Amino acid sequence: MGVESSVASPRTAVVWQVLRREIAGADHPLTALDVGGGTGGFAVPLARAGHSVTVVDPSPDALAALTRRAAEAGVADRITALQGDGDGLADLVPPESVDLVLCHSMLEVVDDPHKVVTALAATLRPGGAASVVVANRAAAVLAKAIGGHLAAAALLVASPDGRADDGDRLRRRYDVDTARALLAGCGFAVEQIHGVRIIADLVPGSVAEREPEALQAFELALAGASPYRDIATQLHLLARKS
Repeated sequence: MGVESSVASPRTAVVWQVLRREIAGADHPLTALDVGGGTGGFAVPLARAGHSVTVVDPSPDALAALTRRAAEAGVADRITALQGDGDGLADLVPPESVDLVLCHSMLEVVDDPHKVVTALAATLRPGGAASVVVANRAAAVLAKAIGGHLAAAALLVASPDGRADDGDRLRRRYDVDTARALLAGCGFAVEQIHGVRIIADLVPGSVAEREPEALQAFELALAGASPYRDIATQLHLLARKS
């Protein structure tokens, strides 16, 4: 039931490490839900490890690619693709029917993140876990400033939602405190917070190609340590339904 370590890259290694530890504690194949799971970057490896995964995504093209990918991997019978949005989960997934829910890079773009997280909690059985990845405001501020876009960086700092301007593709960004508060306010107890892509987005591509193992090890070593965690491109939270 374990996920192969080979599926991880330096950019996702931290998330996979946390998920592997969570899965290792289960004594049965899990029922998982990947909201906004797209083409199956997480769903297919989970299915290959013997778990059943439902992917909910608004894009029919992404779901079609997921279906092809699942068939090629020989796990089509363990993956269900459903078109829909995070705030409509009640119409797609029965309550308290899921052991593990993934919500990666979605809370930054939805209309109402509180409504979505509440819906995630409703799908989980008591004691079930949620893997949540959100964009980190501090990383965006630093990236804008280093790129010479000081006005946009200042807007990111001052904005209540961590948004640069009307052209920003994200509606909001988080920090450790705001991400934790969002999940806690929807019935979750946050157990772990790690930084994702602390160094992987900063080193030249040639380094990533030449030393992927060393880069991955460095990411894992820094992921839980402040202040490195706090300037990562993304934050990963593992939370449990009470």
